[in-house]
Parts: sequence; C-alpha cells; structure tokens
Amino acid sequence: MKGPGVIEVKEFPRPEVEPGAVLMQVLYSGICGTDKHTFRGETVQYAGTPHERRIEYPIVCGHENVGVVVETGGDVLDSAGRPLRPGDRIVPGANVACGECWFCQEGFPYYACERLEDYGNSLNASRPPHLFGGWAELMYLLPGTPLFSVPAELPSELAALTEVMAVTHGIDTAAQLPTPHRFAAGSSVAVIGVGPLGFCHLIKARFAGCGDLVAVDVLPSRLRLAEEFGATVTIDASRIDRDERVEAVRRATGGRGADLVVDCSGIADTFVDALAMVRWGGTVIEAGAFVDLGPVPVNPNRDICTRNVCVLGIGGETAEGYVPAMEAMAAHLDDMPLERVVTHRLPLERAQEAIELSQSDEAMKVLIAPNG
Repeated sequence: MKGPGVIEVKEFPRPEVEPGAVLMQVLYSGICGTDKHTFRGETVQYAGTPHERRIEYPIVCGHENVGVVVETGGDVLDSAGRPLRPGDRIVPGANVACGECWFCQEGFPYYACERLEDYGNSLNASRPPHLFGGWAELMYLLPGTPLFSVPAELPSELAALTEVMAVTHGIDTAAQLPTPHRFAAGSSVAVIGVGPLGFCHLIKARFAGCGDLVAVDVLPSRLRLAEEFGATVTIDASRIDRDERVEAVRRATGGRGADLVVDCSGIADTFVDALAMVRWGGTVIEAGAFVDLGPVPVNPNRDICTRNVCVLGIGGETAEGYVPAMEAMAAHLDDMPLERVVTHRLPLERAQEAIELSQSDEAMKVLIAPNG
C-alpha cells in the first residue's frame, strides 16, 4: 500500500533469516478493519493515549495470517515450547512486544507495550527486510514474535480467523465480572456491526452458550448469515432510526435491554446506541476502535452511572487467546457452518479489489491468497 487508495505489487529480495527469526510462506492473510482504515487514509491510531501514532506508508498489509514455516534462524519454539521445522503450519502473533517496558513487565496484554511493533501496520515496508505483512508470498517474522501451531484438523482458511477470534476476549472478561455485570450461559447478547470482527464476537457468544442473540447491521447479506449462526433477531439499521433500533433490542430481551452489547461497527456513533441497548447493570464491549473517528455525546450520569453500566474497552487481541481460539473453532467444525465466514479468496494482484469487496454487501471475510 503506497498511500491512501493506492496499492501495487512490488518485489523484494528473499530475506536472510537472523537468529530467532522465521521466514514463513503465507497461505492466507485476512483483510481487517484496520487495513480498510489505512486504505482510506485514516492513519492516526490510539489517539489521545501514550500509544498514539501515525501509520506511515508504504506498508505490506496483513496481520491476520496463517502460513508454513520455510526457514528458521536456529532453534525457534512455538507457544507450547515445541521446536518449529520447515513445513509446520503456524499462525504468528500480530504484534511483537518489547518485553521491557512497564506494561510488559507488569503482565499487561502484549498490545499494551509502549514500543509495540505491528505486522502489516506499524512495521513499515521501507525497513529491511521489508516483508512484514501477510500480503506477500513470504513473510519475515522477527525474533520474539509469538508463534502458534495450527491444530491438524483446523482448515487453513479458518486458521486465518484466529487473530480476530482472539480479539473477542472481552466476552471472557465479561464472564468473570461480578453480578449484575456478569455474562453467563443464557445471557442475551446484541452485536452492533456484524462484519468480520462483530461476526467473530457473535460466534464467540454462541460458543459460550448465550441466550437471545441480536445482530445489527446495514448489510442484508451479513444479517442473513447471522441467522445461519443462530441470531434470534436481526435488525437492518439502514431501515430504521436509532430509537427504533433500541426499542427492537428491548422487545427482543423482555423489555430490559441486552445483558451484553458488543459494538464492532467501526464508527463512533454506535457507542451511544450500545449504551442505550444494554440493560440496567449490563455490560458494553467496545472492541476494535483503534482509529480516531471523532467524539460522541455521552452523559456519564444518565448513560452509565445511574444505570450501573460496565464498559469494557478492548484494544486488541491477547497472545493467550490464540490457541483457545483455534481449539474452539476446531471443536465446533461439525455443529456450526464456520466455513461460511470466509466468502472470498483473491490473489495479490487483486488486493485493491479485495479491499473494496470487503466493504460491500457481497462479502464477509475476504482473504488474500499470495501463493495461489
């Protein structure tokens, strides 16, 4: 990606693999909401925080990856301590933490690192050996990158969803909250924005045994797919206004509002919707909003305090979430149509088309297949 809206294919030298690094042949690399923001030129991330940064072009995008080990720089272990060998199928972590800053030393999620490096994002293609994203035939994985072996029974196309599924750890956190905020089996869930990230939250809610499941989106194809995955109510946000959407969620949940509301729309305004849709004492998960899209009007007293609402902000996936995400998908291959989540696979030469397709009513998850 050379700049906003500009993508081209470029060749780089095959990297020499330094000690502790891995050279991986990419099987699939997913298109993430972050890639769409970068494509549109929305490059200021984590605005207003100590982690604020502006992403610089050129970038080899792609941080949702699955591939095969080609070469290692000496002995390199996966997350379970097993040596990796050429031919092993792996999912690399999307980020590389420094391990030395206060956040790393205190056991925070690795995306809290003050010197975090992100594949397909902050790791710029101007920096040798250049191949720091999954939209490439080969990808260079730096020493210290978390590496996760893929279960034999999990198809590679679904393994490409691992990073996104690992972002759903907010649901795990909600399950550990005290009453009345706790999410439990049978709890009602509303997901605002059932693009890939929201859809993975919907799937995770199903894995966790949720009760009533409400899906809200503006694209009919996504709502139809949500029904296939057990959504009991779907709401076309393009057809009704905010008050009607809130009332529809309340009707679907006994008049109270949802026990848990997950906002994954990628726009700021729906955070206000989420606060209105959740019940008294419920929990709102705001996930994946890494780009500054502007403020929204919130009355802390009316919208949060007097309604005793818990808000969880999720800034990324946890390294600890990768293996459970793959194991959960593998365990549900027979009882959920997970293969339906990936709707398109395109070669490198059609990457710009793939990004545009990923934002349309034709697609759910779009993958780049660099090696065919």
